[in-house]
Amino acid sequence: MRINYNYIKFLALIVVITGLYAFSNQRSAKRNVKGITIEFVENQNLFITEGSVNKLLIQKFGSLENLPKEKLALNNLEKAIEANKMVKSAQVYLTVSGELASKIIQRTPIGRIEGDSKFYLDEDGKQMPLSNSYSARVPIITGRITDEGLADVYKVLTYINTDEFLKKNIIGIHIVSEEKYQLRFRTEEFIVNLGDVERLKEKFSNFKAFYAKANKDKTLQNYDVVSLEFDNQVVCTKI
Repeated sequence: MRINYNYIKFLALIVVITGLYAFSNQRSAKRNVKGITIEFVENQNLFITEGSVNKLLIQKFGSLENLPKEKLALNNLEKAIEANKMVKSAQVYLTVSGELASKIIQRTPIGRIEGDSKFYLDEDGKQMPLSNSYSARVPIITGRITDEGLADVYKVLTYINTDEFLKKNIIGIHIVSEEKYQLRFRTEEFIVNLGDVERLKEKFSNFKAFYAKANKDKTLQNYDVVSLEFDNQVVCTKI
């Protein structure tokens, strides 16, 4: 009977590789967490700090440093971080060097509500608490704060953030009543009556055309109220 030595060598190689892989996994599982690193992605303004995240994890799970890796439930760690209302999403993983790493994406505020309750409205239209670590420079929302009104305000804020001129100059939205909104500008004294939130593109296009001409004519300071409520026109009240 002829022995196929190549086949035997191949089987032996498979056994050795499998053994080394299992041994490596066993050693890796027995290693302890060497440290914790936290990285905030996409936003340099920290509404929640690294220290706050560490404190949150310690309160929930105790000290994680030197904890055996097999005792870690990464999914539970992610859920604990994402439970913080400043956090949009979190990814937790173990590095090759044995560190527990977390990448965190914060929520992004686009407006600040100043009413009986004070909070941010974020880019998804959800309420976000104010932070002790950082105050965002976003338009201030005042007036009659209701769920319906905030839904409309969210539409206006979303549109404002698509236009650099509006984003730079609009500093406030006042809710007079549902379907009646006013805008405040950074350097101008006049009030802009927006009306409802329909035809926003048309209204703001008309306003920008008016603003460019009035600015060229140096007459912006002559106006008390600028109304965008009427179809395809800007109606102004002089001081």
